[in-house]
Amino acid sequence: MDHLSEVLKILEGALQHNVRKAADYAGLLAEKLEKDGELRQAGMVRQRLAKAPMQTLSPAAAAQVALPVDSDSQLRTLDEERPIVADIDLVLPENAATRVDEFVRSIFAAEKLAAAGIHHPARLLFSGPPGCGKTQAARMIAASLELPLLTVRCDTLVSSLLGQTSRNLRRVFEHAESRPCVLFLDEFDALAKSRADEREVGELQRIVIALLQNIDALSPETILVAATNHEELLDRAVWRRFAWRITLGLPDDDLRQMLWKKKIGQYWNDELDENQLSALSVGLSGAGIEHVAHDAIRHAILNDHVQIDPVDLIRRLGLVVAMNNGIMLETKEKEIEFLRQWAPRLLAIRKLANYYGISQRQVNNADKGESHGRKRRKPNSDRPSP
Repeated sequence: MDHLSEVLKILEGALQHNVRKAADYAGLLAEKLEKDGELRQAGMVRQRLAKAPMQTLSPAAAAQVALPVDSDSQLRTLDEERPIVADIDLVLPENAATRVDEFVRSIFAAEKLAAAGIHHPARLLFSGPPGCGKTQAARMIAASLELPLLTVRCDTLVSSLLGQTSRNLRRVFEHAESRPCVLFLDEFDALAKSRADEREVGELQRIVIALLQNIDALSPETILVAATNHEELLDRAVWRRFAWRITLGLPDDDLRQMLWKKKIGQYWNDELDENQLSALSVGLSGAGIEHVAHDAIRHAILNDHVQIDPVDLIRRLGLVVAMNNGIMLETKEKEIEFLRQWAPRLLAIRKLANYYGISQRQVNNADKGESHGRKRRKPNSDRPSP
């Protein structure tokens, strides 16, 4: 039977006297029927929904419309967003993109898979370093499913009061269970940290237990996505709760080239070489590349240029590389010295003199470290230092 999961959710809502849940899933059923071309059936569902105005909801059901809050601070423990595919700029490695697409398609085909005896709960765990697309991938999943994304706010979920965090968790999961949505647990390691860590106090260990219990209590149809930058910190019991696991690592050479072209877009300058940019940005995340590209585009727009300045882009990239390596560049002279050491062929003395509005002699002095009373040996490579 098509759309069995929605029918079952509507039935659950009716049996639980949860009008909101039944209405939400009935609306989702109508949308799916419309997509299937079953306009008459969709219209019948919507006609019946129209006969149940919001003011007829019981106080208990009406309360479920609002997002849950922490009873101590009265701050929301969830943020709600309705992402749209067209608004999401996501570039993933091919294998990761394929897995994300497979996850989405498996949700659409849940009834067909169940009929074949395949029962995989909709649980997905993203892992990998910061800035590699985990949050954007979660947004893309929600957008592809045309569902709201409910992101857990760890800053308000975790309470200093004994037992309050576990109660907050329960309310969050109950809310997600009551409506069609994608529940997103970002910074998952903050909640699911290993109980084997002797430095953790008993309350944090109880949070992990409460988290596991709430995940286990979710119906298989409720979609749960989690993301962590520190998979090594996760409790071992967490992993088996997620049938789907996708690692998003730092972009490789091909992906870095694609990211540079995509992020610079119409402001691309033909003097740029994506191969060189890729070589210079080894170790940068997709978010890091986007940050540099957008900075250079901003500079171009503010100076009424239709293309980015290659020297400006490479300089900004160099400053990010320096910062990521803990190199402090407090003065213009130190900045020039580093840039000349880092990318001497791309950032020639003449180009830097024009960019900074100083003489070539001043650049040459900074390049030799003479402005700091010391000299250094020049490298002969445009690749970042290891």
